[in-house]
Amino acid sequence: MDTELEQILDGIGPRLRTMRQDRGLTLEALASTAGISVSTLSRLESGKRRPTLDLLIPLARAHRVALDQLVAAPATGDPRVHLTPLRKNDGSILVPLTQYPGRVQVFKHVLAPREPKLVTHEGYEWLYVLAGELRLILGDHESTLHPGEVAEFDTREPHWFGPASTSAVEILHLFGPRGDQAVVRARPSAPTSP
Repeated sequence: MDTELEQILDGIGPRLRTMRQDRGLTLEALASTAGISVSTLSRLESGKRRPTLDLLIPLARAHRVALDQLVAAPATGDPRVHLTPLRKNDGSILVPLTQYPGRVQVFKHVLAPREPKLVTHEGYEWLYVLAGELRLILGDHESTLHPGEVAEFDTREPHWFGPASTSAVEILHLFGPRGDQAVVRARPSAPTSP
């Protein structure tokens, strides 16, 4: 086995332990979620057991990360995300800006005009208007957001968003699992004089 591969394999155990501890999980809790034994997980973390795909895949799922985060695959040298726009049947365009499922997902979204239809699902959304006007219906409340304005909400609340007029609206759209909320740190704007 070559030296680089040996180093990658040796680094997996400590990475698994750090990830588990950073998330406040016990060996028992993670082993139960991943469907592996506590002793197997302990031996993986201590480096006494070689990692295999049939062990790493359930652990990646339990942590909700891509497999390469557990393995620390060598960097390709190109940190850019290669954007692939997805065209929807309703005329909207969705451009994924992140690649890892299970974590906060970031999209550039160009929304075409369409009829409102309220939906609910697990998660949390954060919307930033880049261009145009965004109509947001959240339960019984309706708002119009302009460029530079932000909205965030729990998606268990019935909601819909789209263009406020017959023109498309362009937004930056973050969606994450419950508890993963975007945090915006900014100073309050100075009051305007009448």
